[in-house]
Amino acid sequence: MPNFHQILIKIVLVSFTLMTVKGQSTVFEGGESGYSCFRIPAITEVNNKLIAFAEGRRNSCSDFGDVDIVMKTSDDLGESWSELKVIVNNSSLQAGNPAPVYDVKDPRYPDGRLFLFYNTGTASEAEIVSGKGLRETWFITSLDGGQGWSEPQNITTQVHRPFEPEYNTSYSFQEDWRHHALTPGHGIQLASGRLYIPINVSVGEVLNGKIPYRAGAFYSDDHGDSFQIANLLEQPGSNECTAVELSNGEVILNARDQTEKTGKRFTARSTNQGQSWDMEAVDSFLTDPVCQGSFEIIRGKKNDLVLLSQVFHSTKRENLSLHLSKDGAKTWFKTMTIDSGSSAYSDLVVLSKNRVGVLYEKNNYQRIVFKVIKL
Repeated sequence: MPNFHQILIKIVLVSFTLMTVKGQSTVFEGGESGYSCFRIPAITEVNNKLIAFAEGRRNSCSDFGDVDIVMKTSDDLGESWSELKVIVNNSSLQAGNPAPVYDVKDPRYPDGRLFLFYNTGTASEAEIVSGKGLRETWFITSLDGGQGWSEPQNITTQVHRPFEPEYNTSYSFQEDWRHHALTPGHGIQLASGRLYIPINVSVGEVLNGKIPYRAGAFYSDDHGDSFQIANLLEQPGSNECTAVELSNGEVILNARDQTEKTGKRFTARSTNQGQSWDMEAVDSFLTDPVCQGSFEIIRGKKNDLVLLSQVFHSTKRENLSLHLSKDGAKTWFKTMTIDSGSSAYSDLVVLSKNRVGVLYEKNNYQRIVFKVIKL
């Protein structure tokens, strides 16, 4: 029979474990593995393993340059992480905007197949918006939780509409989409099996100094064999966006306002699996300094619990918060502070019915950390 001291030791150990889970762990940190900076986090869960992705920016924190896509995994809910692994290297150019989605509905792969969609670029965003460069879209897949990956597949002609025939004669789309960027964060799989990846693009020339950004998505109904483009939002300036599907089949898109006019976030709703939008509006509650956000959902017997992480501040990238909704993201009944200090892009992953993990940028992009939130 254990004595008092043995019982006390067990209590202390259990308390320490709970404190660790509620704390945070550093996943990527500037200077690691020769990378100056890590940005644009994305995370997913595959068979009880967390897989975290980021852009490894070699020489600086700038968006364009020598940028690789890197990953780490965790088998203990984010308390510890594996060694860094480079999974996409575009030589001295850019590979970024990692968007993972785990396909669990393809009968060809009964154990599931992990997709990672991403962009490559030949020039900076400003140059590409001006028609001086090209963004392409690709994906790779893994059948073993990210340990091995397939050869990249270029799906640019299916999910993008560039007019850049000097790069490729098939890039002769009259729509003249220029910059093309995935979500950032994770994609989703709808109940129907559809793979759904939010995007934002710039369309045509800059007019009166305003870049014509529009949010939207592309999707696949045959598990990545082919892709189609959903309607773009009508809302001008809608940009980086995130998606969620409710239990009733409604798809919601939530996007930042690149025009900075509203100081809020846009929302759009679809009743045809995200192909077109029945309504678009400004969410007057979600104060936003023009930054990315992340959607997730916990399904319940009576209500869905929709979660949105975003920087809840009018001007600064700080005060990363988690908003909770029980009415399909129409209103937010509770807001929890994730990090009151310097913070920016984030991505959510559901861990259980009452816990969610958030992978986010911290301390002026010096680190990407993981934190478990108990709801």
